[in-house]
Amino acid sequence: MAVIAFTQEMATLGSDVAAGVCEALGLEMVRHEVGDVVAGRMHVKKSLIRRLREGKAGPFERWTADEKSISIFTAEEVLDLAVKGNVLVRGWGATMLLRSVAHIPCVRVCAPMDIRVERLMKRLETDDEKLARHEIEVDDHARATRMSEHFGVHWGDPTLYDLTLNTERLPTATCVDMVVGLARSAAFQETPASRGHLQDLALRARARAALKANPATAGIDIAIDALEGKLVLTGIVANDKEHALCHEVAGGIAGAAGVEDRLTTMSGRMKRFPQQALSK
Repeated sequence: MAVIAFTQEMATLGSDVAAGVCEALGLEMVRHEVGDVVAGRMHVKKSLIRRLREGKAGPFERWTADEKSISIFTAEEVLDLAVKGNVLVRGWGATMLLRSVAHIPCVRVCAPMDIRVERLMKRLETDDEKLARHEIEVDDHARATRMSEHFGVHWGDPTLYDLTLNTERLPTATCVDMVVGLARSAAFQETPASRGHLQDLALRARARAALKANPATAGIDIAIDALEGKLVLTGIVANDKEHALCHEVAGGIAGAAGVEDRLTTMSGRMKRFPQQALSK
């Protein structure tokens, strides 16, 4: 089941390339749908998620936005889509969330700024070059900021992608052929190991989202990992009640083969090592 992680700069014809790839490989294209799911999980308007991602949210919206929850629920949705397969995910950090999965190619479509400005002016049917350039700069800044804040990387770093396409020189059809060829190549065929790794990533994301979505555990900060279908919980919780809550929520995650509980309660730590605990 083919999966492609795809990112593009504004006005690069990336949407045309993505559409052509989906038609050639029989994939579902997902873009705004991820944000709609995230908005539903957070009980906020879909338009708020879009404005935040596009860098167009107002100061108050940015101040009140729960960026951590957005990141957690986005990861859950993108990884669950990848597990289902036969999908091309545009944006939403998919190239970073999925780049460790050996059978998923990560593709970026770009073009020089002047070419993008010219294309956007044509699309908007305007001769206002300043306006078009501003729209692109705002979008680029928002993308770069999200990649830096959520993943600690530079969005334009070519080493983050398996294939970077410059549509100034490459026609759309050629770009489509190149992505399709990459997806069909031996290097990007699913194996039991790559499938297992993807399922573990999705399981981990599902558990993090479940803890964040539950009011009783939303504020508890623990580390969660998944290994061969088993969830591993590590970190320090305040008391036995928090400990039990985390274990209970993790134990109810669909697809989990079990829970390895390595959590430590602060109350128990205080009893055993009072001086060391107080010094923390």
